[in-house]
Amino acid sequence: MTTIQKKAVLGQSNPIAHLTEADIEQLGIELDAIRQEVLDTRGAGDAAYIRRVIDVQRKLELGSRAVLLFSAFPPAWVLGTLGLSVSKILDNMEIGHNILHGQWDWMRDPKIHSSTWEWDMASPAEQWKHSHNELHHTYTNVIGKDNDLGYGIMRVDEDQPWTPASLAQPIFCFVNAVFFEYGIAAYDLELGAVIAKKQTKEPEFRRRAKQVLTKIRKQATKDYVVHPALSIPTGSFLPTLAANFTANVVRNLWSNSVILCGHFPEGVETFEKRSIEGETKGEWYVRQMLGSANISGSKALHIMTGNLSHQIEHHLFPDLPSNRYAEIAPKVQALFEKYDLTYCARPMPQQVASAWHKVIRLSLPNGWLATTNRKNAPQQLAVLYKMATGDRRTRRLLGRKLESEARAKAA
Repeated sequence: MTTIQKKAVLGQSNPIAHLTEADIEQLGIELDAIRQEVLDTRGAGDAAYIRRVIDVQRKLELGSRAVLLFSAFPPAWVLGTLGLSVSKILDNMEIGHNILHGQWDWMRDPKIHSSTWEWDMASPAEQWKHSHNELHHTYTNVIGKDNDLGYGIMRVDEDQPWTPASLAQPIFCFVNAVFFEYGIAAYDLELGAVIAKKQTKEPEFRRRAKQVLTKIRKQATKDYVVHPALSIPTGSFLPTLAANFTANVVRNLWSNSVILCGHFPEGVETFEKRSIEGETKGEWYVRQMLGSANISGSKALHIMTGNLSHQIEHHLFPDLPSNRYAEIAPKVQALFEKYDLTYCARPMPQQVASAWHKVIRLSLPNGWLATTNRKNAPQQLAVLYKMATGDRRTRRLLGRKLESEARAKAA
């Protein structure tokens, strides 16, 4: 995941080295044409789609919550928990995420509009739109600008220095996945940076923190107080409480996995800050193409991922209706082939495995995993121990040796 700008220096293949400036700008023109075609054909069918999905989600949630009133009976608990999990995923992915992107603002329906929609997540819509729509989608995969890369808690590139704390990265990633909605809320608040700069008493931060706490209180009251309390007459208070917690964890694990698949597997490129200075529209498009990955699968999978299974198309055209991504995906893939670029798409199990492999690989010093095998594992563990307990100079010297051995092995 070395930044594209350093690949040539390290003797690695640069995926865009063969493109001229004219090629890149022509590619941008062709992508603009695909986007305009969708804009020109949006209509009643698209509006009917999102209204239908919202209707199904609401009925599924109400039905599941009704079943959970009798969740003391195991079959009711399983059925209700499954239904509630699916409804929360739909609310988060295909509905909330895409409405807040403004994908349906053209309908001019005040009930389905990015300025009025609120979702079943800990993060207030207003704050999420700033960190996601304005920052992430502007600076996709730019190291030091796109905080979605690792959410500020993970090492996401070989060029970032390795520290002993990096060893805990897989644990951080898993805990963040389980409680993903709260991690996103803290991320939207820029909580880590605010604490580091001792700005927790500033009025603007306090205002935003109050918004988050109010939202969390409302969500917790609904899921962990009101709904379980309604189940008391059937002796289902604790089962209903457990069902709501389970549904939230399932939704968090699913949405985290989808995000990892779209941004972090092998084959996804990262970029340096200097690369976006004076960036043209065509260059921005190329960055979205190479900084994203798709998940191949069924129509049901696409809906359950909020069509972020078409992450490449979403990064290229974040404001187009999500139901149209499958339609334009073949056209986008054809452009990848025309300009000799790699269209990164795999089934979900492969993408999840690839992303987690990278999480683990980058938790270790550069080259350590590549140079370790069964025979030399004891020696390699000794090297890792020395790096974890040694000073910066020790880490630097041993790290250089590992990288040199890894390059030699690759050659």
